[in-house]
Amino acid sequence: MENLFAKKVPLYYETEESQLILGDCFKILTKMEPESVDMIFADPPYFLSNDGITCQGGKMVSVNKGSWDKLSKSGTSVDDKHKFNRKWIKLCKRVLKPNGTIWISGTLHNIYSIGMALEQEGFKIINNITWQKTNPPPNLACRCFTHSTETILWARKNEKKSRHFFNYQLMKEINDGNQMKDVWRGSLTKRSEKKEGKHPTQKPEYLLERIVFASTEVGQVILDPFCGSGTTGVEAMRLGRKFIGIEVNEEYLEISKRRLEKVVNGK
Repeated sequence: MENLFAKKVPLYYETEESQLILGDCFKILTKMEPESVDMIFADPPYFLSNDGITCQGGKMVSVNKGSWDKLSKSGTSVDDKHKFNRKWIKLCKRVLKPNGTIWISGTLHNIYSIGMALEQEGFKIINNITWQKTNPPPNLACRCFTHSTETILWARKNEKKSRHFFNYQLMKEINDGNQMKDVWRGSLTKRSEKKEGKHPTQKPEYLLERIVFASTEVGQVILDPFCGSGTTGVEAMRLGRKFIGIEVNEEYLEISKRRLEKVVNGK
């Protein structure tokens, strides 16, 4: 794959169509060439790790995801979270092409900060996608409605010259000839997609397939600054796009590597 880095970075894994980098995205993004990627998908920390419990597979488990889901041991303030979001979004804007777009997934815990940060850093929100989960975990506390949705914001640079790509016709075709709405229904990630290892917030492949199809063309470059277990990369490569994934946790990056290798080997 062509080198899109102005400064050398150690590659964890590389093919003709993909690169995985182990490291902090705040540092890695500064080394990338400006305006070098066509689309960004980001699933940043939700900061949910507060020692609570949730239900998974019919069992009560801790909500704690890992150290990456906390800004500090003492907790995370609203200001801390917002500064974090503004910082990585600003870095992403620098590497995004003028006509490129960014997709960001989140829950009520971080999505409002992300929406504000996008506007503050010079983006214009195109759509507010609601991903409705058909099989969400039950609400154990029984003190509020069951959480069954996530929000995915789709945005472009707020510049007059920006003309983002939208595959309107294909979205209409896969929606039985009707305009596709901004509510997408589907299940949580299947077990079959976690054969190479588990990630606590792994997104289902069908979700990234739709995002890649909707906003990119064959041969374009997709970046995921928090690539986790690599679903973005799997769909990018499977659909003929190029992929750059950045991940701070080597355990998760190894899962990404194994999943990408399967795509390369046609499995």
